[in-house]
Amino acid sequence: MARKKKIAVETDNSNWQAPKKRKPRKSMSEEQRVAAAARLEKAREARAEKNPDYGLSGVHESIRDLPDEHPIAPKKVKQWIKTQKDLAKSARGAVRQKIKGSEAQLAIHQGYIKSMQTYLRTGDWIDIFYGEYQQNKIRWRSVAMAYYDDGTPKRTVGTFYPDMGCVYTQEIYNEEKGISDVGSTKRKRRGKQKRNTGPVAKVKKTG
Repeated sequence: MARKKKIAVETDNSNWQAPKKRKPRKSMSEEQRVAAAARLEKAREARAEKNPDYGLSGVHESIRDLPDEHPIAPKKVKQWIKTQKDLAKSARGAVRQKIKGSEAQLAIHQGYIKSMQTYLRTGDWIDIFYGEYQQNKIRWRSVAMAYYDDGTPKRTVGTFYPDMGCVYTQEIYNEEKGISDVGSTKRKRRGKQKRNTGPVAKVKKTG
């Protein structure tokens, strides 16, 4: 068999120069940070004046004109996403350390982030909570009534109904159903009977 020839490669490195080392960046003082933040805000305002859609790329048309005071204004939601991403980063570290419950917590943060990103993209809020830390719960509102066969309206506790002008509460449900004292109708659970672990006396049998 013929031997394979070895290919020799000649490289000219005579003009090679070591890369310059960058000097470590000095940390900014508190005054410098405030000044930099002010310059950045001024630059954003200037861009917003030139381009009305500045900062709204990827935001659905139906929520672009919401004021900043709105409970789920896009500006607020973007800040909430940043906060949740930081929390998710901390949760990932906890997962690596195998801390109990960390995987579930990470999934909660990731799911909330996806819900908020969907809202910015579609204009529909699909999560049952809102807020920077999911501290607020969404209230349901009825937009179309449903009825039973006898004409009685179907209602769900915790939902706002325009025809009533209020939220349909558990108290209203109990009143309609004629339920007075709910607590007294519940059966009390019997406590667990303790086993007799004392000594057992032996009885002598007589024949």
